[in-house]
Amino acid sequence: MKAGNGNRWLIVLGTVVVQMGLGTIYTWSLFNQPLVERFGWELSSVAITFSITSFALAFSTLFAGKLQDKWGLPRLIRFSGILLGAGLILSSQISSLWMLYLFVGVVVGFADGSAYITSLSNLIKWFPEKKGLISGISVGAYGTGSLIFKYINEALIESVGVSQAFFYWGLIVMVMIVGGSFLVREAELSSGAQTLNGVQSKNYTVKEMLKTKEAYLLFIILFTACMSGLYLISIVKDIGVSLAGLDVAAAANAVALVAIFNTTGRIVLGALSDRVGRLKVVAGSLLVTAIAVTLLGFAELNYALFFACVAGIAFCFGGNITVFPAIVADFFGLKNQGKNYGVIYQGFGLGALSGSFIATALGGFKPTFTLIAVLCVISLLIAIKIKAPDNGSPDGEVNRDHRIPQH
Repeated sequence: MKAGNGNRWLIVLGTVVVQMGLGTIYTWSLFNQPLVERFGWELSSVAITFSITSFALAFSTLFAGKLQDKWGLPRLIRFSGILLGAGLILSSQISSLWMLYLFVGVVVGFADGSAYITSLSNLIKWFPEKKGLISGISVGAYGTGSLIFKYINEALIESVGVSQAFFYWGLIVMVMIVGGSFLVREAELSSGAQTLNGVQSKNYTVKEMLKTKEAYLLFIILFTACMSGLYLISIVKDIGVSLAGLDVAAAANAVALVAIFNTTGRIVLGALSDRVGRLKVVAGSLLVTAIAVTLLGFAELNYALFFACVAGIAFCFGGNITVFPAIVADFFGLKNQGKNYGVIYQGFGLGALSGSFIATALGGFKPTFTLIAVLCVISLLIAIKIKAPDNGSPDGEVNRDHRIPQH
């Protein structure tokens, strides 16, 4: 790669700014009730918007790698920033639900996913010796953006109203993402295999990756991790009221708790995965999640136990979605990381949609928690047994100690 260590950290800074702008979409829940009051729509109809956004975000990652090849990464990020900002600005003029679904759901989701997957994958390529840590910094910035903009968007809604809040939100994130893109440089990797301590580590194409059983097993693990985390995030306040007997104000504190532990988990477990092994971190996270959802479903909850379970699930969810890009790079090489992870990342999109549908089909929190616990145990066993297709490393970490020379 063609950059010194100092230049690499400028790329980190640019990526962090971009990811913080992208992460602001996770403040969406703040807009639900104000939109209901403004237009008289059903709350459930407005809340569907974020499910559409999440699905569009995941779906866009299938195409982002090809767009990056065609345009180059900085140009793609700039285009995504302008498109995302425009989607939010246009949302300030909406008068119907279909317009909300189109601008915030489809446009914003597609733009967000395109920049998210490519900027994250590029940063991992710049730091092959610290893939877990650097993934944690990038994905942690995404979570930090949502935490900071919780207060910014709350203030905007209160001061200028929900419609104008969209306008200023879009303008701010457009400046952040486009501005950050000017510090981002695209990593250049040699084609073919990479040498790892005398062993050849193959760079898989998407087609080659999909011929391995490991790709599908990783998809199952990611789906389980995302469904458990995203389902909890979407209904954490309701769980506090219904199962823990908390008042609405106390239960609402869980929303902030989720944001804090989600972001902390991304940084801590990302860095830890470089030291102890990524699949060990995933296995441990799945075990903690299984225990926590079982307690939520069957234990007699009090304030402390409820918040401990919520914090544990949020911490582990944040860690898992941080470690997974590095796992895909370890298993299938760095060269096609964006495209390969884009395919595996569909587990996030399906996980985002599945939790609510499964809960409706099963009839409530407790049976859903039981199913999640079972899936966590199955995925835990997969994480313990799975090996990278290249060399059968028991940790699945093909490139873990790999160093790419800096020229």
